[in-house]
Amino acid sequence: MTDRPILPVSRVPDSRNAPALRWGIMGPGWIAARFTESVQAHSNQVIAAVGSRSLERSKEFARQHGVPAALGSYEELAASDVDIVYVATPHNFHYEAALLALDAGKHVLIEKPIGINARQAAGIARRAADTGLFAAEAMWTFFLPKFDVIRQVIDAGMLGDITTVFAEYGEYFEKDHRIFDAALAGGPLLDLGTYPLALITSVLGDPERVLAVGAPHQAGVNGQLSAVMSFAGGGQAVLNTQLYNFTPTSATLVGTAASLTIDGPFNMPGGFTVRCPDGTRTVYEEPAGAHFEGLHYEAAAAARAIADGETEALQRPLAASVQTMAVADEIRRQLGIRFPGEELQTAASREGAA
Repeated sequence: MTDRPILPVSRVPDSRNAPALRWGIMGPGWIAARFTESVQAHSNQVIAAVGSRSLERSKEFARQHGVPAALGSYEELAASDVDIVYVATPHNFHYEAALLALDAGKHVLIEKPIGINARQAAGIARRAADTGLFAAEAMWTFFLPKFDVIRQVIDAGMLGDITTVFAEYGEYFEKDHRIFDAALAGGPLLDLGTYPLALITSVLGDPERVLAVGAPHQAGVNGQLSAVMSFAGGGQAVLNTQLYNFTPTSATLVGTAASLTIDGPFNMPGGFTVRCPDGTRTVYEEPAGAHFEGLHYEAAAAARAIADGETEALQRPLAASVQTMAVADEIRRQLGIRFPGEELQTAASREGAA
């Protein structure tokens, strides 16, 4: 039996060592609360203000989380004295909210998905480039220590040529959850499916061919979809996402030299295993966790990038966000999934990107 491969060490610094920025929360929902809790507990970033279309919601969020300023509109937040805006509105307002903040001279970290389609993602990227401000998608998974190690494993060729990626994400939701609301771009693809899809495109790039199947949910959104993809050089990927119940949320990268299986849920803090053909296994151990243990890494990374004069996050470049949304667009095209007001919003994207 050959020697076990030696895994690299995570290069992700302690979040408390990142330069402190003043953050504004745009949209005081569930993920904004998790982000605020994580950042306040694990970093020196300052949550300085929260803005909502409802002043009462802002005040309640500020009271619960000790945020100094509660504002009654997104415009007020964008005009406030924060350094960076965390966009945590519903999906179909991400584009509008991000441009509002950028046009007000604020850096932005935009909750995933960065927009509801590739045109919106590209529009945000262009506006950020025009303003010279930092912008990134808060795909928090890629900022975790374990994903820095996974990237090093791939770049070092420890897996050989990656031939296949299997990735899935399913979860149970109460029937009043916004994922069942067609008016809010509901369905599993944007909430859950962007995680496996982002992993697939980050590893294999742009697919040459996509074959998708799906099934509707009685609430009027897509309930489940699967896609098979082929890539240049013969690589393939399999994706599934659904909103009916919990799945292992597993992911495996298959290479010619070794396979890497990420413990489920693969998008959260935790470990992974590299397995060689002779049966040798090497385990990367990281305490399992969830949003509280992981969201602070993306905030710290944004703060470091801004302090260094960077306008994008190395862990999730804007081009990668556009790439993932383009594949999501193709899946939706094949399944006939359209989001309310999408034509108007994508037209606005073209105008905003001009």
